[in-house]
Amino acid sequence: MMKLFKNEDAFTGLEAAIVLIAFVVVAAVFSYVMLGAGFFATQQAQQVVHTGSEQASSSLEIIGNIYGHASTTAPTTLDSIEFTVGNTAGGTPIDISQMLVTFTSGTTSVVIPRSVDWYNLTPAKGEWAVIKTYNDINTPANHLLEPGEQFVLKIRFPAGADLKPYTEFSVNLQPAVGAVYPIKKTVPAYLDKVNIL
Repeated sequence: MMKLFKNEDAFTGLEAAIVLIAFVVVAAVFSYVMLGAGFFATQQAQQVVHTGSEQASSSLEIIGNIYGHASTTAPTTLDSIEFTVGNTAGGTPIDISQMLVTFTSGTTSVVIPRSVDWYNLTPAKGEWAVIKTYNDINTPANHLLEPGEQFVLKIRFPAGADLKPYTEFSVNLQPAVGAVYPIKKTVPAYLDKVNIL
């Protein structure tokens, strides 16, 4: 009678090789996923830096004083403000026609639309417009506020904005790209036709 001896040494080696290959494959997939996540995070960080620098370099500044004009129908209320804007040092061109202007006073908060005729000496009540340009070499004048150029803006307050003396109000200028420029003022105690705010 013949005895059978079971020798499982080779079988155990084959199992170990399969397990080792499985670990290598899993490690390769895991490292690929981790590298992909790292590259994605790096790209997102780079995009944030570029967007931040673009917004920081595209901001407005007010040049000179802000003038408040009293209403012709009710000389004891403020009707509009007028001021000159330009680019900050090293700023990139800003499309003024895409700027969002908001007005807030007390419980009133409204968006003031741009006049249909963007270059308008007398915008309608509740509208804003560019009334004059300086250093704009483009003929006819375009909507881009480029370095060295200055635009004079006039913002007429909406109907129902009762801006009597000592009333606080704010106007926010939000370009399509760049930081918001807030203007916070208080109506003076006495109003002339034109007032420095």
